Amino acid sequence: MKVTIYHNPRCSKSRQTLALLRERGVDPEVIEYLKTPPDKATLESLLEALSIPASGLVRTGEPEYRELGLATAGTTESHLVDAMVEHPRLIQRPIVICGGQARLGRPPEQVLEIIPE
Repeated sequence: MKVTIYHNPRCSKSRQTLALLRERGVDPEVIEYLKTPPDKATLESLLEALSIPASGLVRTGEPEYRELGLATAGTTESHLVDAMVEHPRLIQRPIVICGGQARLGRPPEQVLEIIPE
């Protein structure tokens, strides 16, 4: 079964998740999402597979989050998606997809829920 990881090699959780997959014999397709950011349709598909709102995927500690005023009341989910498309550093990582399901690798072991034995 195909496994894909949206990966940032500078992120320790992302590196740990990729290593965990490889230790389990999984050779995932690696998408370095800062180099190849997801478009809006892809990001919306990821959110659906994760079963979380956009607010659950945005990194609130990034400078762009504050600079774009995303913490203000009235910021819509659609606005958050648009911001993550435009500024992919705002996307939580890593995201692993397998069989139409997705998990956020925080903690890394969480992705094993969707990886067949």
